[in-house]
Amino acid sequence: MAEQKRDYYEVLGVDKSADEAAIKKAYRVLAKKYHPDVNPGDAEAEKKFKEASEAYAVLSDPEKRRQYDQFGHAAFEGGAGGAGGFDFSGMDFSDIFGDIFGFGDIFGGGRSGARSNGPMKGANLRTSVRITFEEAVFGCKKEIELTIKETCKTCNGSGAKPGTSPETCSKCGGKGQVVYTQQSFFGTVRNVQACPNCQGTGKVIKDKCADCHGSGYIPMKKRYSVDIPAGIDNGQSTRMPGLGEPGINGGPRGDVLVEVIVGRHPIFQRQDMNIFSTVPVSFAVAALGGEIFIDTVDGKVVYDVKPGTQTDTKVRLKGKGVPSWRNKEIRGDHYVTLVVQVPDKLSGEAKELLRQFDQATDNSLTAVQDASKSKDDKKDDGGGHGKKKKFWEK
Repeated sequence: MAEQKRDYYEVLGVDKSADEAAIKKAYRVLAKKYHPDVNPGDAEAEKKFKEASEAYAVLSDPEKRRQYDQFGHAAFEGGAGGAGGFDFSGMDFSDIFGDIFGFGDIFGGGRSGARSNGPMKGANLRTSVRITFEEAVFGCKKEIELTIKETCKTCNGSGAKPGTSPETCSKCGGKGQVVYTQQSFFGTVRNVQACPNCQGTGKVIKDKCADCHGSGYIPMKKRYSVDIPAGIDNGQSTRMPGLGEPGINGGPRGDVLVEVIVGRHPIFQRQDMNIFSTVPVSFAVAALGGEIFIDTVDGKVVYDVKPGTQTDTKVRLKGKGVPSWRNKEIRGDHYVTLVVQVPDKLSGEAKELLRQFDQATDNSLTAVQDASKSKDDKKDDGGGHGKKKKFWEK
């Protein structure tokens, strides 16, 4: 009797609602764990690898996945399916195994890990700048210093000594790529890589320019003004187009990504577009009500505290938070926690007024004594003798 196949979703350990990225991530983990090249001679690992590869081949293909969801394994019986004989033709695993094992073009038809010798955009550069909490909220301009590669004037960017020119690379024939083949579990694997002689340019420089040493560029320090948008948060970056590394073979320059490091504020804390702070309220204002000042990023605002306000009361100041990065007309809110302050130093007159206040309200200062006296009076009425116990004593 043929062994019952496991559900493909169960094999990969994902839900039936999993998206393409989740399926790919799950398969990558299993492929790295059970690949035969990692587990030579392990029949069980090879079996699990084949099972995971079959599941991925189906679930990563929208049409095959639709058929599987409708008909299950029966959708591929006699065709793509079959124990140990799943058809991988047409499947592109190069991005999976390229990451894990360094394979490039797998099965003779996948995507190449080598770069083309056509025009390519240059790499991005990264730098950082420190700003204050308020600058992050409202935006600002900052000056930064960058080391930019400028075209060498001696060789006009060719990298070759004046009077000479770059020559076609003999190793790759000017293609910029070389192809290596190797044997794998899947058969012959074609690995396409950038030519090591010309670094993928298709050209080699025999007589290098003395000023740029064959690079075609001279590093120079320059200062630039960068616009920091309102609402940017700590760790986020703003982009300066066209100031990055030079392109390859006539490609455009990369960009500069400026990461902001936002300093701490002594009063405010931020979460997304909202601001949080704590404001002390005097005992008198909390009890009787009254107006107080609340600090916001827009300055001080007046807030009317309701009588009988308790400590930890939350207040929302609508529209006093951080502007949206995409639309500065939209702002978050400012949430304030009111904390009732108990005075730790009182004059004799103030203490006496507090005692009078207590007597006029609930006599909290003498509550324990009054309760104890009441208990003792009840015991005397009952004819008790001996030492009187307090009501909380057993």
